[in-house]
Amino acid sequence: MLPAAPSPGPLPAGATMPDVTGDHYFTAEPTTPARPREVEFNVAGRDYTLTSAGGVFSADRLDPGTAVLLRKAALPSAGETGPLLDIGCGFGPITCVLATVAPAATVWAVDVNERARALTTTNAARVDAADRVRAVAPDGMPADVTFTQIWSNPPIHIGKAELHDLLLRWLPRLTPDGVAWLVVARHLGGDSLHRWLVEQGWQVDRHASQKGYRVLRVTR
Repeated sequence: MLPAAPSPGPLPAGATMPDVTGDHYFTAEPTTPARPREVEFNVAGRDYTLTSAGGVFSADRLDPGTAVLLRKAALPSAGETGPLLDIGCGFGPITCVLATVAPAATVWAVDVNERARALTTTNAARVDAADRVRAVAPDGMPADVTFTQIWSNPPIHIGKAELHDLLLRWLPRLTPDGVAWLVVARHLGGDSLHRWLVEQGWQVDRHASQKGYRVLRVTR
């Protein structure tokens, strides 16, 4: 996902990499056969059926962490105008939910993986939000865009330093009264990430915990 990164190194005990058959989900140009498939899930009483493919994050299902984030964080209101940001969009589940619940908002979906960006664009059309979703590579983001909300199930497996660089790149783009919602598995460093964000000067609240995941609310 974000940004392009070296090998992630050893994983914490009990952690596994997603099965992408030769590619990491943060590979810029996956060579894994796409083999498109559909992923179904429900958020806030609405059913979603999105197109996924091999070589992207959690290709066969809504990732459990993403599911916790979308269930426990405060989704934008219908009157939210954004812009909103989905960091590391994958095939676009967070982007599509944000675009659906906030029909007046523009949603920027950022991912280093070109297949993920293409899938997000396809899925935005499936939820009638093609005109409000912008799926771009990190360097394709205009420098002057700021966000009222940032959402992410961040790519922990790119490594701690790279993850910190990612957050230092995007969190400063929050508007003064903006909010970021992050979900991180406790056993993959959710609590240490919380502490690090506080050390960087952010206000961080553990908004919810469920199924081993921490949902963090981050503000200035």
